[in-house]
Parts: sequence; structure tokens; C-alpha cells
Amino acid sequence: MNQRTDFYKASPDALKAMIALDGASSKLGLETSLLDLIKLRASQINGCAFCVDLHSTDLRKAGESERKVYAVSVWREAPFFTERERAALAWTEAITLISQTHAPDADYEALRSQFTEAEQVNLTVAIATINSWNRLAIGFRKSPAK
Repeated sequence: MNQRTDFYKASPDALKAMIALDGASSKLGLETSLLDLIKLRASQINGCAFCVDLHSTDLRKAGESERKVYAVSVWREAPFFTERERAALAWTEAITLISQTHAPDADYEALRSQFTEAEQVNLTVAIATINSWNRLAIGFRKSPAK
């Protein structure tokens, strides 16, 4: 697969805005490991090879077990996730697939049971941000390094 437009070079101002949003969402008080889990899950759903590679690598570098990283795509059946992580992963799926799910009440209730109102918004911004990165990477065919 050949890379299309290099979006970093083509519109530096747009990328500065994306990078600023990404940086801001990472400083909103949510655990880095949780953010990496939701970034990995959204990227798996969207089929973004570049971001799956990036965030699975980030999780492993941060000390997450291989077992847990491999189980992110089947988190509902795997015993390795806390209730807070499960709520975040369910919300990630609901928001990433919003046209299909319409953010179900059950997923929102799980979210509400584990996160403050501010954390709910912060998590949703982080989910929206990774979905935007996925769309750039997939649309312009950014691939992981060999």
C-alpha cells in the first residue's frame, strides 16, 4: 500500500491543531495506560494499522503485559481488565461506532459508574481525537515502519 499525501507536510497548521488537541487530551487527568487502551481499541475497530502498531507498542513500553495488549480486541471475554477499563472500552466502542450504536444507555451507565462528569467528557474528547487520527492515517495510507 502506497502512502498518499503526507498530511504533516501538506497542512502543518492543521496538524499543529491536531497535535495540540492530542496533547491537551493527554493532560486532562486520565491515566496514560487507560488512554493507550482506548486508543488501541478505537484503532482496531477503525482498522488503522499505523495506530494499532503505535499504541500497542506504547502499552508494552509502559509495562503492560503482552497478554493484556493482545486481549484488547476481546476485552469483554478476557479477565485482565478492571471495571474502569471495561467502562472506558465499552464507551470507546460506542463512540467510535456512533452511527451504529447511538451511544447506548447501558454503556453510558457503565461510564457514569466509573468516571466523574469531567472524566466522561475528557474520555470522550480522547476517543474523538484518536478517531480523527485514525481517519487521517487510514485516508492517507500512513503505514507503520517495517
